Amino acid sequence: MDKAVVFDVGRVLFDWQLRALFAKLIDDRDELDTFLSEVVTEEWHFQTDRGRNVHEMVEERVAQYPQYAELIRAYADRFNETIPGPVPGSLDIVRRLHAAKVPIFGLTNFGHELWEQFRPGESVFDLFEDIVVSGTEKVAKPDPRIYAIVEERSGKSGASLFFTDDNPDNIAAARARGWDAYRFIDASTLEADLARAGLLT
Repeated sequence: MDKAVVFDVGRVLFDWQLRALFAKLIDDRDELDTFLSEVVTEEWHFQTDRGRNVHEMVEERVAQYPQYAELIRAYADRFNETIPGPVPGSLDIVRRLHAAKVPIFGLTNFGHELWEQFRPGESVFDLFEDIVVSGTEKVAKPDPRIYAIVEERSGKSGASLFFTDDNPDNIAAARARGWDAYRFIDASTLEADLARAGLLT
C-alpha cells in the first residue's frame, strides 16, 4: 500500500475533556466553571504539548493558586481520567485499516509525561508503525517542523499521507505540505473520506 494514514489522537481516536475529571472533584457547578476557565485551563494545559515538563507546570500553578493545590496536582496524577473513552467508531476504523495492511501512524499534540501515563493502557496503539508525540519532540502542530518529523520517520510525503485531525489549523498546515488532509467530524465521515481515497472498502 503506497498511502499511509496519519491519525491525531485527542478528539479523533479518544475523547478528551478536562471537565471529565474535575466534575468528579468539584461539586459546585459555578466553581467548576471558574476553575476550568481560570486555573486548569486548556490553554495552560497546551504548554505540555509544546514540551513543558508537566510537574514543573503543576508546581508553578500551585504557587499561583495555593487554595487549589490538591486539584491542580490531580490534573497530573489523574490525567487519564480526562480521557473518558474512545471516540465512537474510530478505533474500529484503525483496526480495519490494519487488517487491510494500510500503514498507520500517529501525530498527536500530547505532553510527554502524560503520554507515558496514557499509552500503556491502550493496545490499539500497538497497530501503529510510529507515533510522533509533540511533547517528546518539543514542537507542536501546526508548526511545520512536526509534520516534517512524520515525513522523515514514515518515509512518505505529500499525497502519500492521508491525515485526519479535529483542528482546522492542523489540517491547513498538513495541506500546505501536500498531505491529503481531512478535518475529523465523526467516524462515519472519516470512513467515507477513507473510502473515497481507496483506503477502506
